[in-house]
Amino acid sequence: MSVTRRGILPDTSGPGGAYDVTVVGAGVVGCAIARELARYPLRVALVEASGDIGEGSSKANTAILHTGFDAVPGSLEARMVREGGRLLAAYAEETGIPVEPVGALLVAWDEEQLATLPRLADKAGRNGHLGTRPVSAAELYAREPHLGPGALGALEVPGESIVCPWTTPLAYATQAVRSGVDLHLDCPVEKVRPGGPGEPHRLVTRRGVLRTRFLVNACGLYADAFDALLGRKDFTVTPRRGQLVVFDKFARELVRHILLPVPGDLGKGVLVAPTVYGNVMLGPTAEDLTDRTATGSTAEGLAALREQGRRILPELLDEEVTAVYAGLRAATGSEDYRVTAHPELRYVTVGGIRSTGLTASLALGRHTVELLADAGLEPGAERPLARVRMPNLGEAFPRPYRDAGLIARDPAYGTVVCHCERVTLGEIRDALASTVPPASLDGLRRRTRARAGRCQGFSCGAAVRSLFEEGVR
Repeated sequence: MSVTRRGILPDTSGPGGAYDVTVVGAGVVGCAIARELARYPLRVALVEASGDIGEGSSKANTAILHTGFDAVPGSLEARMVREGGRLLAAYAEETGIPVEPVGALLVAWDEEQLATLPRLADKAGRNGHLGTRPVSAAELYAREPHLGPGALGALEVPGESIVCPWTTPLAYATQAVRSGVDLHLDCPVEKVRPGGPGEPHRLVTRRGVLRTRFLVNACGLYADAFDALLGRKDFTVTPRRGQLVVFDKFARELVRHILLPVPGDLGKGVLVAPTVYGNVMLGPTAEDLTDRTATGSTAEGLAALREQGRRILPELLDEEVTAVYAGLRAATGSEDYRVTAHPELRYVTVGGIRSTGLTASLALGRHTVELLADAGLEPGAERPLARVRMPNLGEAFPRPYRDAGLIARDPAYGTVVCHCERVTLGEIRDALASTVPPASLDGLRRRTRARAGRCQGFSCGAAVRSLFEEGVR
């Protein structure tokens, strides 16, 4: 196993030197595919343009483990979300990824929305989710007493959960690497020279040439651009920006469920939801752009969110804002994923994966391996994956600073460095020494929550930076 961030790539030019499969893109879906491939006696590479896994859409989503109740019935997305949700719930329990099954309420604010709820319940049933039920206005306000005035009713969607979106791809990547996958970071692919029959593809990267028999495109926002490197023009990605506002932990008592709007043409709409870190989140917006790097927040977008938040949960606007952020989703003009196998190229595109990609990731991993097999890959006999147990970042589960036994064995877990998030020296040390260590302070934040609290690193920033740069000697 290896993780590389610099230097020339390993030599793949000799006989048998080519990778069997290379996955390009180490977001949550790419990491899940690499993990699934690691079950087999294959030589696998996971290649990522940035310096860390999960640096694109995967780091800035709504952090919801979906049931798929509102997916298009019969679509690939509906099947992947339904299967993936079950797989990820079980995987989270096995590996320590924090998940809280808080359930959701789809709130109707006018008669038209109220009339839509039975159709959404029918849609949920066609997707195999039979647990939805109508909720009267009286029951709705009994269950969510801080809800704004004027709601007419709701559809209850049990099973919708909140999850840690940072730990999930990190767990996949960690397990993949420990099971033999090579992870090459800071390795953007600039050209692809497709191989003829019996010849490997050649990926020209900034760190050298990588040869591979089979190729998977999990490039997210750049999936269409990578397709073009192999002569495919099957769809165009439109970056759809979602801005979000994160409120301080004092707001957590204001909401008990995920409060969903009735979906619109541009997506699921603006929601209010608790997070596994103990905050409350408001968002996202849905803005179609042309710039695939436009992850900045705007005054107009945040003002629109506050206006909608005031209607949904008025008291939320009185709480302190901890952070704002924006993510880009890969919209393609289709209501379904764009997953296609090209057997003649020994190539699979896994594109158009939108906000449900986190939930669907494990199922997409399995589906992609099946497509590769259909395209001629002989994976071999399945073998056990290396076991992993991830550090807990969730507030509903034990954290090191409260574990007296752990602190007695190692006082570093009782030395708090980030007081807002109660992150200890031991956790930072472990993250820096982990299988896939952070390449930046932001990467360290996603592994520990350090600098993610109400002061945004004002108090602990210098200490955290020093630890990061020195590697906690």
